[in-house]
Amino acid sequence: MANGIFVTGTDTGVGKTWFTITLMEALKEQGHQVAGMKPIAAGAILNNGRLINEDASSIMHHCSKSTDYELINPFVFELPVAPHIAACEQNEVISLDQIIACYGQLAAQNRNVVVEGVGGWRVPISENISTVDIVRDLDLPVIMVVGIRLGCINHAILTAEAIRSDGVNLCGWVSNQLEKDHLFIRETNNTLKERLACPRIADIPYMSNFEPDKMLERIDLSLIFGA
Repeated sequence: MANGIFVTGTDTGVGKTWFTITLMEALKEQGHQVAGMKPIAAGAILNNGRLINEDASSIMHHCSKSTDYELINPFVFELPVAPHIAACEQNEVISLDQIIACYGQLAAQNRNVVVEGVGGWRVPISENISTVDIVRDLDLPVIMVVGIRLGCINHAILTAEAIRSDGVNLCGWVSNQLEKDHLFIRETNNTLKERLACPRIADIPYMSNFEPDKMLERIDLSLIFGA
């Protein structure tokens, strides 16, 4: 059975995709077959007759094997809004069964599957589906990406509390510096280390352009898989 990980964040735009790709590349460097998945994506452009989300496309290009876009991103919407609103605007229904089926195909072909969530932990997905339903049905531990900026301590603690209150395993967190001149980086990270009560998997410094190869030494896989 594949090792699966679910990547969530304290908000949208905090670096979930950057960390997802970094984790995929770190696993590949150790010789593992790895696939990424972004089951739901809001914000896409029409390309050769089909909607393509930039983050999902990036994840696809970092998979070990050539993989169909539809497996990686089964639900994609044009509008960059909350998924339940985007789905309603396109008259589509997000199916948990379809997400599970796509994950199963990826897991059958790869040693590891990294699944990126949409938005933050509590963003609505549909009337009947929330992020926790996906995580529970796939039986995945969660890594939380914290965008280091003003207000992040509160957002991180609340998100961690929500994940644990849902009975899900929060196996670690990631710090991602979003602001080049953010004050008290060390103090902020130390506070989060004390309050989140789980290991920090990676520390991503401020970057104007994402270069995953330069991030590999900043992620500790042993804290996730005991490698």
